[in-house]
Amino acid sequence: MKKLLKVFLPTVLGLFIFSSVASAHVTVVPKSSTTGAWETYTVKVPVEKDIATTKVTIKAPAGVEIKSYQPVPGWKYSDEKDAKGIVKSFTFEATGEGILPGQFQSFTFVGKNPENATKAAWDAFQYYKDGSVVEWTGDEGSDSPHSITDIVAGGATDDHHAADQAQTEKPAKEEKVTQTTSADHEDSNSLPLILSIVSVVLSLGALVVAARKK
Repeated sequence: MKKLLKVFLPTVLGLFIFSSVASAHVTVVPKSSTTGAWETYTVKVPVEKDIATTKVTIKAPAGVEIKSYQPVPGWKYSDEKDAKGIVKSFTFEATGEGILPGQFQSFTFVGKNPENATKAAWDAFQYYKDGSVVEWTGDEGSDSPHSITDIVAGGATDDHHAADQAQTEKPAKEEKVTQTTSADHEDSNSLPLILSIVSVVLSLGALVVAARKK
């Protein structure tokens, strides 16, 4: 029994630690969109330290044009543009205490996708209250990976927001896309926890069987 516990407990703890680490990255959803579409993107910023996050800067991927953003209470928005007026990067900065440990904050914005299929890499820079910065700019599989949206070929019917639509139609379409985005976000964040729960149940079953054999 003691031997089983020595193996069982570290395994369970490791799975839960992996789940929390896997969900601690700055992520942008949706993970897939279509060429030329007006997409509603949402960036989720979790706090992985014991101090507050006070600012986050996102670098616009090549070809993605940032058009608008959703105001967030307690945060101010700013952007940096090139000579042509295209947004190169944009920043959400806290006017209050920021994102506290154990919390996360979502920021929503609209961008127009490039006309050609590509992988849009969202480089993010997370600033903490103590002055430290975490750069989410690495490749997939690295310790601090950037989020990637796969821009695939699609027709005009795939546009989430057509440029010539009436203003009155935009809120309904944006709400629909945001709901879809939230669903994708929930699915991606719940997977590590589900895997952990399944592993715990299987381990407990093995422990009970072993105990009965004793």
